[in-house]
Amino acid sequence: MVEITFMISALIVTAFSVAPSVEAFTSNFRSKVQILLPSSASSPSILTSSTFRQQLINNNKTITSSIASSASSTANGPQIPLPNHSGKVAIVIGSSRGIGKGIAIECALSGMTVYVVGRSSRSDKVAYKSILKRDLGEEWNDDSTIERTCEDIQELIGKQKMLSNSGGKAIPVTCDVADQSQVKSLIEKVKSEQGRCDLLVYSAFPTPPNLSNAKFRDEFWKQNVEMWDPLCEVGLRSAYMSCCETIPLMIDTAKLSSGISATQSNNRPMIVLVSSFGGRSYAFNVAYGVQKAALDRLASDMAVQLKQYNIDTVSLYPGVVRTEGNIQALRAGTWEEATGGMDLENNGETVRFSGRAIVHLMDSTNGSLEWIGGSGKVGVVAELAKFVGFVDEDGRRPPSIRSLRYLLPSFVFPKIEKEINGGKIPDFIKFNIPDYLLPWDVFMSGPPPED
Repeated sequence: MVEITFMISALIVTAFSVAPSVEAFTSNFRSKVQILLPSSASSPSILTSSTFRQQLINNNKTITSSIASSASSTANGPQIPLPNHSGKVAIVIGSSRGIGKGIAIECALSGMTVYVVGRSSRSDKVAYKSILKRDLGEEWNDDSTIERTCEDIQELIGKQKMLSNSGGKAIPVTCDVADQSQVKSLIEKVKSEQGRCDLLVYSAFPTPPNLSNAKFRDEFWKQNVEMWDPLCEVGLRSAYMSCCETIPLMIDTAKLSSGISATQSNNRPMIVLVSSFGGRSYAFNVAYGVQKAALDRLASDMAVQLKQYNIDTVSLYPGVVRTEGNIQALRAGTWEEATGGMDLENNGETVRFSGRAIVHLMDSTNGSLEWIGGSGKVGVVAELAKFVGFVDEDGRRPPSIRSLRYLLPSFVFPKIEKEINGGKIPDFIKFNIPDYLLPWDVFMSGPPPED
């Protein structure tokens, strides 16, 4: 099995090493992988050939080191302890459900006081029904609110205190961040109650039309401003405005030294904008990509001006996430047409995986912020997990979307199998893919070809 793993890894890395783009890699790998497949049931696989193995080695002198560096990437493992952020205050915008909820949970479990901010509240059931524009399934349709998030957090903290006597708390705040006056009131509330803000997370995602069907991937002139407005006119403007209103309090926080011991993580406040791989490469539709790229640039340019105030910024890239809505789309059979077949079942991340990335990014002792390039840069959740050593809620470490371990089974193998007259790529190939990351310049060349 070691020999097979080595040769498959070598084949993949060799195919990648000469590919200038995703499309070229797909074509290159398609041609190479077919020499691994027997031409008939009685024909031996060329994988048994020592000559072939040596040829692969000769074709790429860096194979051994490349495979060695990726060997432990997505292995299951024990959860490492969360950093201690006791005494810190976080504002998580868009945390009634989805990724924002997972972030709020992990921030509270690390000791922070977390303001759980969103429009969805039990206090106004009529407004809640108008806000909820996507089917979340029976469990969540009636109550995916900021109050429920806080209750879930307190339950988890209660369980944690039985083990370690640690944990923060959660405070629900109803706020429409498209309304500047409501954002101002939110920040005034945090300032009066806590006197500081150490973390601002913007994870609000105004639900665009047709999010759970094929029209979400339609041509942009057909989607028109109905797609643009919720993503850019509302979502992007709200992110910018939330930062503008919060930064004066964060500047004051950066000057404070009381309440945080020297043995705990650093005192530098941080702004995290939840973006996606769509900021670097085409995904879903034009308006979606523009919004994500703009969030990346917002984080980057804010870092320039905030450096003198000792405030850090990060644009965070989750992978494919098992949110309430995504899980329901999978159950309803609309997930594949809405996303083009992204692998939610096998390689999906839980919503708490992103939260773990953030609380570790805020810990200066692990070097994770420096590892992604410093303030203003992109942090990929799965890649941070590999660097720091944390795993997802269920003990897995899903691969990055730009990893061959994700890309090949999701996009390349299905296309190859269609071209092999009823054939299947053997499991020993599928299950021995190295966690080799496509460089950003290759990943940004575009999505894998659809045919």
